[in-house]
Amino acid sequence: MDYGKFKYESAVKARESRKNQTQTVVKEIKLRPKIDPHDYGTKRGHVERFLKAGDKVKVTIMFRGREQSRPELGFRLLQRLAGDVEELGSVEAQPKQDGRNMIMVIGPHRKKSEATRPHPTPASPNNRSVPSQRAAAAQAPQETPEPAEIEPIADGAAVADGAAVADNAAVPGPA
Repeated sequence: MDYGKFKYESAVKARESRKNQTQTVVKEIKLRPKIDPHDYGTKRGHVERFLKAGDKVKVTIMFRGREQSRPELGFRLLQRLAGDVEELGSVEAQPKQDGRNMIMVIGPHRKKSEATRPHPTPASPNNRSVPSQRAAAAQAPQETPEPAEIEPIADGAAVADGAAVADNAAVPGPA
């Protein structure tokens, strides 16, 4: 085997292995120990969105002033957040104090490649796999009714499909 062929095959193999890899992205959310319930809900929603996308989330609680003497408030807040998003991800790094900040890392249960893979969805009204009645009627062969046979009868009337029609039938209108 020559060297050029070897280099080509190794480059193809490296390209194939890179195609199956995904970059691990770490998103960060910063909180304060005294956070409003609505603001907490918003931040929790961001964490859920990141975990659904398959990204890791680094949650940082920033302590300022007197808050530094109460790290248990930050620990409880991180535990509450971990409990709220436990169906989407699990804690990879337990909360730990790092100077003025307390940090915890939450990783998704599903990998990023699984999260970005499109899932088959049931047929919706906008995306029908079964044609509508109007479309089915348009595609079905059209049956044209055959013209009715008219038979003359003795007294000047004609019969169309079994109903007698007189030549001098009264027509409504001005006389």
